[in-house]
Amino acid sequence: MTVVPLSKKEYDVNRRMKSHESEETNWTQIAAGGSLLAAGLFLLTGQRKAGFVAAAAGATLVALDQQEVIARVWNSLPFYVERAQGLLNQVQDSVEELAYQRERLHKVIHR
Repeated sequence: MTVVPLSKKEYDVNRRMKSHESEETNWTQIAAGGSLLAAGLFLLTGQRKAGFVAAAAGATLVALDQQEVIARVWNSLPFYVERAQGLLNQVQDSVEELAYQRERLHKVIHR
């Protein structure tokens, strides 16, 4: 039978403290998450007004924390608006064509 020695690593308190200090806690994200969690709980318990207020506060905190993402979305918004407008124009053209064909069919049937 072979015995394998298990080496015990020395716990370096100074190294642990330095690595912990270098990690920065993002309190904005924690507050936003807590606010959104509270909003969900308020909504689940039927307190709609408090839930919506907490959700708005959480969304505002997220927007403050993620300004770069918000700027990218804001800058790409005109592209999506143009695509939606093009889609709506196609739907409108289709509805007008359908109405025209309906009117023609109605005239043929009721001669």
